[in-house]
Amino acid sequence: MLRTALRNVLAHKARLLMTVFAVMLGVTFVTGSLVYGDSLRQAAVDRASAGYDRISLNVSPNTLPGGPPASLDAGTSASLARVPGVAAAAGRVNGFAAVADREGRLLGNGEFRKGGNFAPGKDGTDPAYRFTAGKGPTGEHEVALDEAGAAKGGYRVGDTVRVGTGTGAASYALSGVFRTDASKLSTGGSLVLFTDATAQKLFLRPGRYTNIEITAVPGTDVTQLLGRVEAVIPKDSTVVTGAQLARLQANMASSDSDTMSQIMLGFAAVALFVATFLISNTFTMLVSRRTRELALMRAVGATRKQVRRILLTESVLVGLIASVAGILAGTGVAALLQALFSAADGPAAPLTLLPSTLIVALVVGTALPVIAAWVPVRRAMTIPPVAALGAAEPAAPARAGSLRTGIGAALLLTGAATTLYGALTTGEDARTVIGLGAALTLTGAIALIPLLSRPFTAVLRPLLVRVSPVQGELAARNTVRDPRRTGATAAALAIALALASGLSVLGASATRYLEGATTRDITGDYLVKAAPGGPRMTPATAALLKNLPDASSSPLNQSTEYRIGGVSSVLTGVDPATIGRLLRYEVTEGSLDGLGAGRIAVADYKARANGWKVGQSLPVERQGKRGEVTIGAVYQADEQSNVLPSITAPDSLVARYDATPHTDAIVVATGGGPGRAALAGITKALGDNPALSVLDKEDIRTEDTSGIGEQLNVFYALLGMALVIAALGIANTLAMSVLERRKEIGTLRALGLDRAGVTRMIRMEALLVGALGAAVGTVMGVFTGWALGRTLQESVVGYALVIPWGRLALGVLLALAGALLASLGPARRAARVDIPAATAAH
Repeated sequence: MLRTALRNVLAHKARLLMTVFAVMLGVTFVTGSLVYGDSLRQAAVDRASAGYDRISLNVSPNTLPGGPPASLDAGTSASLARVPGVAAAAGRVNGFAAVADREGRLLGNGEFRKGGNFAPGKDGTDPAYRFTAGKGPTGEHEVALDEAGAAKGGYRVGDTVRVGTGTGAASYALSGVFRTDASKLSTGGSLVLFTDATAQKLFLRPGRYTNIEITAVPGTDVTQLLGRVEAVIPKDSTVVTGAQLARLQANMASSDSDTMSQIMLGFAAVALFVATFLISNTFTMLVSRRTRELALMRAVGATRKQVRRILLTESVLVGLIASVAGILAGTGVAALLQALFSAADGPAAPLTLLPSTLIVALVVGTALPVIAAWVPVRRAMTIPPVAALGAAEPAAPARAGSLRTGIGAALLLTGAATTLYGALTTGEDARTVIGLGAALTLTGAIALIPLLSRPFTAVLRPLLVRVSPVQGELAARNTVRDPRRTGATAAALAIALALASGLSVLGASATRYLEGATTRDITGDYLVKAAPGGPRMTPATAALLKNLPDASSSPLNQSTEYRIGGVSSVLTGVDPATIGRLLRYEVTEGSLDGLGAGRIAVADYKARANGWKVGQSLPVERQGKRGEVTIGAVYQADEQSNVLPSITAPDSLVARYDATPHTDAIVVATGGGPGRAALAGITKALGDNPALSVLDKEDIRTEDTSGIGEQLNVFYALLGMALVIAALGIANTLAMSVLERRKEIGTLRALGLDRAGVTRMIRMEALLVGALGAAVGTVMGVFTGWALGRTLQESVVGYALVIPWGRLALGVLLALAGALLASLGPARRAARVDIPAATAAH
């Protein structure tokens, strides 16, 4: 049976090529995802744990939850240096430091903008840093920059560098450029080194350290040294080994690197699901063409079990061949991804091909063809041996009363009802209900596609006939000749388009909402915020803008831990004299003028939830301080707004209960409106501090929406694989159809249809299949996107459905273009059919 299966595979290798390619693409996706994920994880682990081998022990203070950062004094460092077995005890200072390039753009990424101290030993060097140019800072007006940051900023030794920290900004002379390891500098970040005294003044207090790194004398037992160090350090501090720190960082890096590989695996599953339709369709057509051969095998003595084994063995062989090819291709894809991300400051490391990856790829690639071939194989077993004396049975068209149609209709109706229920109700489980309903609806639609192919083709038939009367009529008839085959081919395309369309609707709606979510509430010209990853601003920062000529401003001073009327609340302090001109308060009750009289203004959702009314006095308590506040106004606000607070209070009221509120942002309006001069004036008033970002409304929109666009582009690229597989399905179906219709095509040629006409007919058939899949998929995607978006409308004010007609049209055009490209090979083969040989065939 194995020899027979192998002979059959070799005999039908041209027909199975598309199936092998489809399985290979799915396995490539799975292998690439696993290999890249494992490589990324290993690279992140290696990089995160690098550098800790030079640290024998690390001493750090215990910081109380919610309390200020603790520190160690210089005396502890000196005591540790005298412990037997300690070669050096280097005190380290860490904090936030932002550096701008020559154009004012921040260097580094968010939370990875760091500042530290240069701690030279007796030989004048710091083992944590290797200088490639210049030297470490020696004066309070000198700094050193990491090599990547200096290159991006365009700085050389001797240049003046502007550095911003939590205490302000200052200019420094660049004394040197260095390299370091991940214990000091994270990927994509920036690092500025100061002298000990300067770093302590900026980040802690004079004579204080964030932690102390201990280097042991060579040959010293670290475990014994740990005991001696524990006897010296303060009780409110902890000592761990460098190996323990390396393991901790490695575990954190491993968990952070799993997200991308999980996303890729999810789309790999989609690609494999789409490939299932192609494989099943291919085996269905192969079995149909081999009806007489299989029945003849039964007639000469082969049992059903033997024939079944032969066919399933063929599918296993196809799967093994495709799996091996997919593993090789997937490893190459992982290498390409790694090279691309490494070029963008991603971690680089050798590829990691684990045995588990090989096993998963082989199992998936082998099992997929077997599962997809099971139904056509079972159908082949129902063919009686006497069929060897006649022609093969034609495929039965889908009928309205068939079991498949009934199940499909039930699933479609149930899924649509479930999706509507989830969309029209509220609750935490609404999206889960919608997801279940969408899956049922899509499954039902796929089952009904064969039934839909006839009316759909009837709608498009007049257009095809108008374009090309003969070829259009023939293409329409050929498309509905086998509705099951047409439906299975279109289903693969429908799945890809449903996901792409759903993402497009959600992405467009979210982008439109975010574009106006913040800027809608701002009537001022600029928003001043702390740079990502930096310390939050204080009221003193806002005070710098009070003397800005021809401008008005107000801080948004957030103060927490209040109990107002027995309800946990957050107050946001503002300048009552200017806030009404800076933020859009749509007051529904009372007046915002009450802020000047010491009253508060409450967002409508907060007032509604607690039954508060204008004029109502409420007891207020914060950290033992008690008083009373009166509600002066209620205003409409979005609970998800980044600007309009739940409770607005005059800053004098906040200062009464909280001496150190955090300033989330500062809103500024200039007399002449936004412009270069206004921006320069605000920046100068803030001290040219790189740690502060001054954003106009366009900057705010870009900041809020850039992440969605980047994510959608990644998802579209991954869904492109499913689209490629769906196009291969169309090519495979048309190729098989051409083989089955050689006599028919030869007869048409003999009756006068030229090669161009045959080519046009095949291409129109491909376009019909592509249009059917694109139509079903787009409708399903829009429906699901609307339902998911509907769940946000109750909690997100201003969220509305946006139909991205351009993106949807582009998706349909890409589907049609893919179908047209898929038809090129089959159309060329059909046009080259030998007329005498084809018409003489039986």
